[in-house]
Amino acid sequence: MKLKFSKMHGLGNDFVVLDGVRQQLSLSPEQLVYLADRHFGVGCDQILLVEKTAQDGIDFRYRIFNADGGEVEQCGNGARCFVRFVHDEGLTEKRQIRVETLKGIIEPRLEADGNVTVDMGEPRFLPAEIPFMADDDVIIHLLDVADETLETSVVSMGNPHAVQVVDNVDTHPVGRHGPLIERHERFPKRVNAGFMQIVDRHAIKLRVYERGSGETMACGTGACAAAVAGIRRGLLDSPVRVTTRGGDLSIAWGGPSRPVLMTGPAVTVFTGEIEL
Repeated sequence: MKLKFSKMHGLGNDFVVLDGVRQQLSLSPEQLVYLADRHFGVGCDQILLVEKTAQDGIDFRYRIFNADGGEVEQCGNGARCFVRFVHDEGLTEKRQIRVETLKGIIEPRLEADGNVTVDMGEPRFLPAEIPFMADDDVIIHLLDVADETLETSVVSMGNPHAVQVVDNVDTHPVGRHGPLIERHERFPKRVNAGFMQIVDRHAIKLRVYERGSGETMACGTGACAAAVAGIRRGLLDSPVRVTTRGGDLSIAWGGPSRPVLMTGPAVTVFTGEIEL
């Protein structure tokens, strides 16, 4: 089977994007892993599938698969690439669309300057909504990792995040702590581990060890979760510039019961065809 694809990225967080509107696609986990493989396939952090939706008032369905073949709920950098893809491919003329995901509806908008703003919905903090095994709803949870006790904020942006404040993201042992937090027993569906350095009240540096993909150049939902966690802890004020290894995102959050708005670039690298 020959499969057409687009290779895209948001701040270096890269994707293989597939058009499931004009072609019928049903890929096995093994085929997804092959596509994501950087030596034998196309290579990416995640695979994004654009599909039709049966819901009234919704433009598309958005499915996300990690490099390990597992389907996940949400991806912020992918959402920006999604709206760029459907617009560039002529699947819609709308600059703002409503998209169905596993965890609800998001609304990405293509801006006049080429950046994309995504309404990521409201953040969730209750342990059951993450999910996270805890008896109480507090701003800071203590998490035992590698003989250390870490102060962690848990946030759901449609997918689970555990965010901690660190002194220096460049020297922090992300490669050691990331996998341990991702698969910590208190996160029954695993978690994305965020490591946040406060620069000032409107700026942070961030590294994220993503569930099922490892550390990536950038993580959109991770940027949202980190900014929200910092604002909730009284360390940050909206809007927040989030500097990742791939570049900057702008995150705005007005507080409880308000959606998180994420703005940043989305770039098409190349298009192609691969034999599966």
